[in-house]
Amino acid sequence: MVKVLGIMGSPRRDGNSEILLSRALEGAAAAGAEVKRIRLAGLNISGCTECNDCYEDGSCSTADDMDRVYAALEWADRILLSSPIFFMGLPSQTKAMVDRTQRYWALKYVLHKPFPRLPEAPPRYGSFIGVGATKGKRLFDGAILTLRYFFDAIGAEPREDLYLLIRKVDEKGEIMERAAELDAAYKMGKALAKL
Repeated sequence: MVKVLGIMGSPRRDGNSEILLSRALEGAAAAGAEVKRIRLAGLNISGCTECNDCYEDGSCSTADDMDRVYAALEWADRILLSSPIFFMGLPSQTKAMVDRTQRYWALKYVLHKPFPRLPEAPPRYGSFIGVGATKGKRLFDGAILTLRYFFDAIGAEPREDLYLLIRKVDEKGEIMERAAELDAAYKMGKALAKL
């Protein structure tokens, strides 16, 4: 059974990003996947201090709620991040999580060791639901570039063909009026689980 981890990157509860993530996870579950969800807001996740302790053995010396995220990332076969766009990038809670995966970057590029997974584990893929209030052509560029490096660090192939990028959605719950996007999120979750 494929394991799908949904990461809620928005600081706002029950907003558009969370509604879309829920729909995508419903689609993944309908395709037979086991799903889990993590909400980053409310977790105590410090930023990376660039102490480089992870260069020694690939572990992070900062003890906080990121340990729960590490466990979930290592459990998952598919990682789906859903987030609004803040100043052309990811919100601070989400960016802190991304920065703390430096330990996996060090494991891969400094220590030349694989991401901690069982040899028989299926391939890993990453996907993204992005929600932005404006219609700018380059609205998602910053987040997508960050996610390429995040997914690389955690040993997941980014599936940009499955990214769901939604513009001109701002008010809380507004996405409920956009049936096509809700349907697209469900189908995206289903497709991600079937890879």
